[in-house]
Amino acid sequence: WDETHFGKMGSYYINRTFFFDVHPPLGKMLIGLAGYLSGYDGTFPFQKPGDRYEQHNYVGMRGVRPNRRFCAFLGSCLVPFAYLTVLELSRSLPAALLTAFILIFDTGCITLSQYILLDPILMFFLMGAVLSMVKCNSCADRPFSASWWFWLCLTGVNLAGAMGVKFVGLFVVLLVGLNTIYDLWDLLGDLSLSLV
Repeated sequence: WDETHFGKMGSYYINRTFFFDVHPPLGKMLIGLAGYLSGYDGTFPFQKPGDRYEQHNYVGMRGVRPNRRFCAFLGSCLVPFAYLTVLELSRSLPAALLTAFILIFDTGCITLSQYILLDPILMFFLMGAVLSMVKCNSCADRPFSASWWFWLCLTGVNLAGAMGVKFVGLFVVLLVGLNTIYDLWDLLGDLSLSLV
């Protein structure tokens, strides 16, 4: 059902047709862009679930190229994101490998990532924000360095992406905000640091 819903909205963007939806536009715009880049013309009506796509290039809505699906590519990025996040937090290679192994064989993640849905795009930005936050925290001993700025900016980009796909992205904004408050509390409590 959702694939026909978001596929239709991707077609609206390709055809420059005005519509209104409860979700922010970024996810549907990315789906439309993937379809446009692969040659999809936005003419499939997406009237009901189970309709045959027939001669329409439906893979364009799922992928940038017929051999590499867009949502599947974003879903596959979750494995290295989770691996790097757990490795950074735990410094345990077995824990990071177990996390990656669990995600590789998670049928829910695999299934969500092969259809025209907002979920793989949202999960990509959510996991990207968490990874960026963790990497930024690892640079806390060298603030204002190039790597610190890089991870801080990437955290902001991923937070904006998560909020731009679905309002559920607000929860990762809350997580990063609480982490920031905790960091500021530690910094303000350190009397060896100057106020500046």
